Amino acid sequence: MAGGKTQTVLVVEDEESIASFVAIYLKNAGYEVQTAASGGEALAKLDSPLPSLVVLDLMLPDADGIEVCRRIRRQSDVPILMLTARDEDVDKIIGLEVGADDYMTKPFNPRELVARVKSILRRSTADRRPPESRQIQHGDLFVDAGRREVRVGEEEIQLAPKEFDLLWELLDHRGIVLTRDQLLERVWGYTFAGDTRTVDVHVRQLRRKLGEASPIVTVWGVGYKVAPAKGAVSA
Repeated sequence: MAGGKTQTVLVVEDEESIASFVAIYLKNAGYEVQTAASGGEALAKLDSPLPSLVVLDLMLPDADGIEVCRRIRRQSDVPILMLTARDEDVDKIIGLEVGADDYMTKPFNPRELVARVKSILRRSTADRRPPESRQIQHGDLFVDAGRREVRVGEEEIQLAPKEFDLLWELLDHRGIVLTRDQLLERVWGYTFAGDTRTVDVHVRQLRRKLGEASPIVTVWGVGYKVAPAKGAVSA
């Protein structure tokens, strides 16, 4: 693990057989594992110490996993991998919109879950973030990599961790079209063709939060790119 410190994963799952199964694979991969069988227990365990990542089931006995995700996001940017037995895209999309970093649908391959956990944690560590000294100004949009702050004019815009990383990646490659698979690999760390809906949902969230200042344009059938800043003179 990074820096020699063992990372802790909190598994929030009310089905004991699934929780223990996931815990075994994560422990074998070198992680410390805590478990919680309800949303209330999970929120209580977030106080001390904060886990490195949360594996969160969508269906919990005392609260909807989406609401638990929303409450976690109010107090922390800890990475969240959501598990869902539902086969409806709307549930996955809502999970991403309230702040989940990724999702998996049951039944899942436990080895893939471990791979997803590793990817999320690798991308969330400081040494994989943009250089601290870097800043980007694009029209009214200002992004500070060190502070992980985004402003439109004088207004600070609150972005989820992956929203920030996605915006930075696109701004850092201004003028270049990045495919959805490239963005999955660069921002989420996937080295295989994943579910590109994840990228689309995060782009939609960025556009909603940035409003008219959003520089992201869709290149149909390919991916996304950053448009020239308003007022900029094209060569």
